[in-house]
Amino acid sequence: MNHTALTRRRFLCATGTTAFALPFLDSTTRAADTPLTLDELWASFAELDRTTPLEIEVLKEWEQEGVVCRIVRYQVGVFKVAPSRVAAFYAFPKGGTKLPAILEMHGGGQSASLNSVMTYAKRGYTSLSLNWGGNKMSLGQEIWNGPQTDWGKLDATHPPQRNKANHFAGALTPDEFTLDAVESPRNSNWFLVLTAARRAISFLEKQPEVDAARIGAHGHSMGGKLTTNLAGIDKRIKAAVPSCGGSGDLVESEDMVPGGSRTKHTAMELACVSDNAYIPRITCPVLWLSPTNDFHAHIDNMAWNWRAVPDERLRFSISPHLNHHHTDEHAITEYLWFEQHLKGVAFKMPKTPKITLELKTNDGLPRITVTPDDSQAVQRVDIYYSIDPHALTRFWRDAKAVQTGKQWSAACPVMTLDQPVFAFANVVYKTPAAYREGPQPAGRGTSATFAISSRVLAAGPAQLRAAGVKATDKPERAIDDGSRGWHDWYQLNWGHPPLWTATTRKLKDPKWRGPDGATLSFEIQCESDNQLVLTFNCNAWGAMIPNKPAVDYTVAKTLSGSKDWQTVTVKLSDLVAIDPNVTAPLANWQTVTEFSISPSGTTWKDGKKVMAEGKAWKGPREIRNLRWEGGEYSRQATTGSTLSPEEFQKNFNNAIKKSLEEEKLNRK
Repeated sequence: MNHTALTRRRFLCATGTTAFALPFLDSTTRAADTPLTLDELWASFAELDRTTPLEIEVLKEWEQEGVVCRIVRYQVGVFKVAPSRVAAFYAFPKGGTKLPAILEMHGGGQSASLNSVMTYAKRGYTSLSLNWGGNKMSLGQEIWNGPQTDWGKLDATHPPQRNKANHFAGALTPDEFTLDAVESPRNSNWFLVLTAARRAISFLEKQPEVDAARIGAHGHSMGGKLTTNLAGIDKRIKAAVPSCGGSGDLVESEDMVPGGSRTKHTAMELACVSDNAYIPRITCPVLWLSPTNDFHAHIDNMAWNWRAVPDERLRFSISPHLNHHHTDEHAITEYLWFEQHLKGVAFKMPKTPKITLELKTNDGLPRITVTPDDSQAVQRVDIYYSIDPHALTRFWRDAKAVQTGKQWSAACPVMTLDQPVFAFANVVYKTPAAYREGPQPAGRGTSATFAISSRVLAAGPAQLRAAGVKATDKPERAIDDGSRGWHDWYQLNWGHPPLWTATTRKLKDPKWRGPDGATLSFEIQCESDNQLVLTFNCNAWGAMIPNKPAVDYTVAKTLSGSKDWQTVTVKLSDLVAIDPNVTAPLANWQTVTEFSISPSGTTWKDGKKVMAEGKAWKGPREIRNLRWEGGEYSRQATTGSTLSPEEFQKNFNNAIKKSLEEEKLNRK
């Protein structure tokens, strides 16, 4: 039996009509019949889509703010003699016709977003937000308790509701909830959810409000991977914005790709499940929206795997310092991308800035040069570089670009020739007034500017030595004088005075890493009595000590209300681990990967982990003169360690949980 001769089973749908179902492989089928390429994997979809009714249900309908809102459900297909159905939010401006459409796919542990479809409807789009994960759908003040996503005999929910096996994490082996009874790429839940997404496009095509020639897709996290893969396999998608997902897998040696993260995948996974199979097939315009330190969209893997996608249909918008979040200046580019490519308005996204990393220089210092598209007025250019091979905990230094004519350039001194150099740039433009004032998703403000990024470049130690690069940089005790605000930090929950948090990875960079026995000191203003919780996250992702867990050490400092600057100091002996299994004090500053300050946070008191809740902050949120005092410099710890697959998955799951918690706080 060959792939095209697979027996196609027909089953009765709930309506009693006959419908085509995807061919499946039972336990008697030879392994040779398993799909081994994307073409084979998706060969039956066109027939399924043509012959299987969507059986669309409108479960609830209402109007608000000039928008028609619906909770709908449609049939993905009939699998193992049972229908699979996915619920979704659907919205469009009342009275609208022949409108562009946006398909949204949520991330892991999340659910369909009413806020998202409302926002796009107010912008003049129809929008469908899939509830592929099967989690509860929020109507704002209440939870929808009506019919939900039902995968039938399968389980593509996330987190899984019935199946103990994680068929999103590469498990292609069969069980009672998989489509095939032999090892097969169709046992991957990515295949099932992509099938649901392709059927969602068919749903949109049938709606009278939708112009079927103008359908775009976006998704965050797991939804980012889905968006990338959907854009590669379904040409009905005319523009795409993957967020924090879709970076691809590294199959080359990590020596060839400095900073890259190589994981083990079978040939079947790489050919049918990995982003690597889908990225070369993308032909629609794509905006890559992801921060520098994202745990789910590895930036070095992205730079390598997307290198062949031409600039004319690809843009980047990379938020510095963040993990799984975007600044407003970058988030707004999603809106602008769809305006250009789905509405065809006068706005045109600037071209990807050209960037070069010159290693052979007269002074031995690497130099980065950026040439931005000046068809729109450039507000500023930020050049970032790093000498840290560990992408998830890497600190990105601002090289402080200097303009000469139409170019910006900066020297990038390094401290060693044993570590790679990484570089990229952000070019910032003024946002047109129509988009600064347009409707924005809750938890995300408008932005007077937007940022387009260059590609990410890297040079390994061998290249540095061959070019005659000199290691001239030295450690500094002065970390941040405060003159540039929070430029070297990332901010979360900034709209909540008792919860705001500022975090930096600058203390991990060997230039600013703490001397042994040193005291960390800084000055802050607080106009009413309050507290400041200082948190030192150590060894995140095994960055400093392989296969050892990350540990948070904290201390709460009392502040007296005053308009004067007051000094805060912290010694190693002040810090307590919030992990009850860690009783030893922090020995030195060498393993610190992040440093955070906030009025609130988790601390350890009287033998118990407690949430120290601060008061609403009054006065400016800024610090100055962050510095090391005392102590002695010793041989510094190296970086770039790796984790075992088990430890990595544990860290990965914890990162998802933390991201969901942060998102909830930001949306309050």
